[in-house]
Amino acid sequence: MLSEFSLIERFFARRASDSTYPQRAALGIGDDCALLAPPAGEMLAISTDMLVEGRHFLPDVDPKALGHKALAVNLSDLAAMGAKPLAFTLAFSLPKADADWLSAFSDGLFDLAERHGCELIGGDTTGGPLNLCITVFGSVPTQSALRRDAAQRGDDIWVSGTLGDARASLGVQRGEWSADASDTATFRRAMELPEPRIALGLALRGVARAALDISDGLAGDLMHILERSHLNATVDADALPRSDALRRLSTDIQRRCTIAGGDDYELCFTAPASARGAVVAAGQQASVPVTRVGTITPLDSAGAVPTISWHDASGAPLTLTLQGFDHFHAE
Repeated sequence: MLSEFSLIERFFARRASDSTYPQRAALGIGDDCALLAPPAGEMLAISTDMLVEGRHFLPDVDPKALGHKALAVNLSDLAAMGAKPLAFTLAFSLPKADADWLSAFSDGLFDLAERHGCELIGGDTTGGPLNLCITVFGSVPTQSALRRDAAQRGDDIWVSGTLGDARASLGVQRGEWSADASDTATFRRAMELPEPRIALGLALRGVARAALDISDGLAGDLMHILERSHLNATVDADALPRSDALRRLSTDIQRRCTIAGGDDYELCFTAPASARGAVVAAGQQASVPVTRVGTITPLDSAGAVPTISWHDASGAPLTLTLQGFDHFHAE
């Protein structure tokens, strides 16, 4: 039977020490604290995300995919800041110490960690309901971080990749709508295996102004930029990029998924209109499509609450009540 310490050693500590990526921590697993310093002239970027069974993932999820996603959602936060991954910690509770489950989970976790040179430097484990919590550390030059409060009037609004497939997957699983086997598989891959846009975040340094990752739906997440930057936005709902699979669903479902779906882990960012060529070049450099979907506009009056004005491809205004995901009032 696996004990706490044999579990850590077999599936995590040994794998971390055997990994091919650079060992960046001065002191890693095995002491009361890890010791980590950013490169000279850079700041640490730090983010924590918790994944709870039944809230963020389904009980039947493949453990290898869960290992991937647990780290991917944190790396996505680094991407949104234009930060380069350095290291992470992992804390989790497990109903039981199942060796097969742990082997698959750690494979998914370390496959992604090694691809991005992100070192496991510590954590904790205990028995209990399945919960995963990762804290990730990255580095970014002092003046290069992409912050939510940096948008300016007249900026273009861009998004990377495609939106809505993860929410479409949830809808299929809930029986809210149906899709054929191929499209269902596309949706499920998007939900279970999001790809953090690290390369794009790095390429956008000095090009984009404000940025964040789309984790709770564009409608809610874009509002964070507007609130921090004290601005409004106008967005073309029909310009939001979507997969061919999502386009085969109704327009109403497409809008529901792309605007308020969440779990996309794409980047939403603003950049001056003069930087359109540079934004496209950054997308090409990172091999990630980028799409211009709207414009940052001024507040109507001093002290006004920021708003998003939605319109269709013809410019006709849309009355939408869609909102982003709320962890305490989930749909």
